[in-house]
Order: sequence, then structure tokens, then C-alpha cells
Amino acid sequence: MADTLPSQAQTVIIGGGSIGMNTAYHLTKLGQKDVVVLEQGRLTSGTTWHAAGLIVAGLLKSEAECAIYTHGRDLYANLEAETGIPTGFRDVGYLQIATNEERLHEMRRVAAFMRRYGINNHEVSVKEAQEMFPIGDFRDVVGAFLIPEDGRANPVDIT
Repeated sequence: MADTLPSQAQTVIIGGGSIGMNTAYHLTKLGQKDVVVLEQGRLTSGTTWHAAGLIVAGLLKSEAECAIYTHGRDLYANLEAETGIPTGFRDVGYLQIATNEERLHEMRRVAAFMRRYGINNHEVSVKEAQEMFPIGDFRDVVGAFLIPEDGRANPVDIT
């Protein structure tokens, strides 16, 4: 990292948070050589460090959302091996619960849609969900879905 700013650059990105650094990463992956990131303070000193770092599908409802999610998840899963820099990514899975039949029906519909676009997920029983998350309160839960490849990362590390 340079201590002084160049007098010119082909691409200047304002903001060294997760979005700015992600943009710089992808530009350099596409062959862009002259990329400068400007940050007021230190990298990730803005809102990035507040983020939870969740890499989860949730309830995706469009082909574009599925493609963006899959690209991001795969990027975070492989970034440490590519760069040698720790990201804190862990594919710990994501458990979604429904507390009424209407929500469970919606989750089933969206889960089937997501599977068509390659996002692995499956319904689990309330008992299985409780075994996965024993400290949870499952008294009102009627169903659950697991997305096993979802995970979390350290937002500061991946930036």
C-alpha cells in the first residue's frame, strides 16, 4: 500500500469499506491495473465494522438475487485460498424458522425456487432444528429450513 497518493489514476474509488474494496477487487480481477481507493480514515472505519458478516440466502425471490447471492457466497468461501489472507468465513449453515403455517408455506415455495437456481436447502423437522440450536425457544415453531452452505465472515477481514 502506497503512503502517497498518485497524481492521477484511471479508476478512483471513494470509500474503503466493503463495497469500495469489493469494487476494486472485481476491477483488478477483470484486468484493471490503475485502481486507487480513497478512504477518509482507515479501511473499514466507516459502517463496515458494524456489519454482522452474515452470508445468508434468506428468502430470495428472483433469479438475479440468487445469482448475486451465489457469487458472493462462493467468493467469500474461496477468497482466503485465493489471496492467503484470512477472511473469517465459516460455512456454519443458516436455519430459518416459521411460527405459522402461512410462513411455512411461503418458505417452502421460496425454497423450491432457490433450489432451481442451485441453492442447496432443505426442510428440517422442528425436533431437528432444536437439536441444531438447543438454546432456541421452539414452542411456537411449526417448521424450519436449513441452508447448509450459508455462513458468516468477519467484515473487516474480508474488506
